[in-house]
Amino acid sequence: MNIGKAAALSGVSAKMIRYYEKIGLIEPPERNAAGYRIYADRHVHTLRFVQRARELGFSVAQMQALLALWQDRGRASADVKRLALAHVQALEAKARALTQMAGTLRHLAEHCHGNQRPECPIIEALEQGGPAGQAPGNRAGAAPR
Repeated sequence: MNIGKAAALSGVSAKMIRYYEKIGLIEPPERNAAGYRIYADRHVHTLRFVQRARELGFSVAQMQALLALWQDRGRASADVKRLALAHVQALEAKARALTQMAGTLRHLAEHCHGNQRPECPIIEALEQGGPAGQAPGNRAGAAPR
């Protein structure tokens, strides 16, 4: 099958398929006499695996590790679990950081008058800098209310 059909069957765009081949995440398929890629069912199966891993937020490096584990029939499931749980911890940390940022922006927006005057605590907080997710006067790291 051609790249368009492989893309349609796998849910991975042709552009991403080419990228994954370029970086060595997936093996490049054979080419016909005209130089066109010829994909087999096994390529689509691999692309679906990669797409699902991508949907779960795994990085390219993590996807490479997962693919290696998937292809290694002698793998220990403990290795897969360890990788997955490390990713869960990273996702949870990111979620906490996003929640804190949303709280900071909510706090700043609540204190902005939203009128025709130029004074704005949102702009002032951006101007002052400081750690992301902390409102001015909240430099200790406590979540704003």
